[in-house]
Amino acid sequence: MKTASPGTKAKICEAAISLFTSQGFRGTTIRQIAQKADVNIALISYHFGGKKGLLEELVMSFYEGYVRRLEVVYHTSTKETARGALMELTEKLLSYQKNNLELARFVHREMTLDSTLIRELMSTYLAKEKYYLNAFFEKGIKRREFKRQSVDLLSVQYKEMIVLPFLQPLYLTEVFHLPVGENVFYRDYQKWINSWIERFVCVPEKKPSILSNVLFGSVQEKWGG
Repeated sequence: MKTASPGTKAKICEAAISLFTSQGFRGTTIRQIAQKADVNIALISYHFGGKKGLLEELVMSFYEGYVRRLEVVYHTSTKETARGALMELTEKLLSYQKNNLELARFVHREMTLDSTLIRELMSTYLAKEKYYLNAFFEKGIKRREFKRQSVDLLSVQYKEMIVLPFLQPLYLTEVFHLPVGENVFYRDYQKWINSWIERFVCVPEKKPSILSNVLFGSVQEKWGG
């Protein structure tokens, strides 16, 4: 087997993601990871301190990138409306998970289990996620772009939609026959979330009343409009 090299740590992570996704964390051994990565088994302990340390590295790495996108869109979005910023966030979060597909699926599955690591993550990364999601909706409500409703429930609904294709890909594929994993699916799924934002989150655009149409029409006739 090969000894340490600049790409050793990355190779170990890639092998672990693949095995954890297909066999589960508990069903995967350090030896299997070393064999798949083609490295000496001692290097896993050297870089990560063991299988648990490797798990922590993967989960924290995923959430670092995930939360960073929440922060960046919230603070630097060039969209003029809260609606536009939320739709931009949808595109960023779906793209990030799609580009890290195996890792996203594994992490979301692990987050459904109760463990010390998961509880620690909930007090850090998931607390940040809640803060920023709530902030997006609160900003829209304050600007009167969004309907006044429970911010917590909006955040929960939005989060569930964002992670569903990565947490339940088999369910969507086998039961609803959706082409999960294909680009066309993510494009259409993003449109579906945007439709939810328009229908259930945003305040409907005011349409001119019949009276205003009549008055406006008479003004146009008077001034030759």
